[in-house]
Amino acid sequence: MVVVSETFTLPSRGFRIDPRRALLCAVLCWSGAALVAWAVRGGHAEMLDRAGLLFWHDSTLRPDGSTKMLEGVRDVTALGGVLLRNVFALAAVAALLFLRLRREAVLFALTVASGWAVNSALKGLVGRARPQILPHLTEAGGNSFPSGHSFNSAVVYIAMALAFAALTSRRSVRWTVIVGAMIVSLAIAWSRVWLGVHWPSDVVAGWLGGAGWAFLASALLYRPAKATVDAAEAVSEPDSPDRR
Repeated sequence: MVVVSETFTLPSRGFRIDPRRALLCAVLCWSGAALVAWAVRGGHAEMLDRAGLLFWHDSTLRPDGSTKMLEGVRDVTALGGVLLRNVFALAAVAALLFLRLRREAVLFALTVASGWAVNSALKGLVGRARPQILPHLTEAGGNSFPSGHSFNSAVVYIAMALAFAALTSRRSVRWTVIVGAMIVSLAIAWSRVWLGVHWPSDVVAGWLGGAGWAFLASALLYRPAKATVDAAEAVSEPDSPDRR
């Protein structure tokens, strides 16, 4: 039996978000997150928070929807949990390295790791307690502001979309991937309020902060990531004419 050999051609790098646009997006997102933080610290968000939290529940404080919907929302929130979020992040790094998009892989890893550190620092700084006016429909611990699921899922999924957008030069495809990542991370943020474990302001600030960090890291950490990859390749393949 003769097996016909096939040649696998790796895609060329086709896109990198303009650092100036990335910085603009970061400034807008972080300005919004700062405004929400100011409202929370000043007690200006209490009425809206309470109304937003109760909006998804009936007069008996039970969530609107069937048991199947509850399980579905728990599945959505799990996408932003520590386990699945990190599994997807590790899989993305492995895929980027396989595609020889080493700069994107290093940039993505730096973005995720630094984003987790920033979110942890903000939680400790604000120190807001979780809402207790509704039963928590999923396990949740630690401080409430900003929402870790919202912040970290925005970081991971948006940064992942920006990394894999490098595979195409078609604007429509890039927009589809990036907007899709935003929708997924927004759904995760909404699920935290529906499950009663976060105030609406927690998830708004968390998502804006996470999205802002993904764009900020894309602008500021790309050169360090490129320098790291170039240095590693110079050591391992000093005579290689093709470095990506």
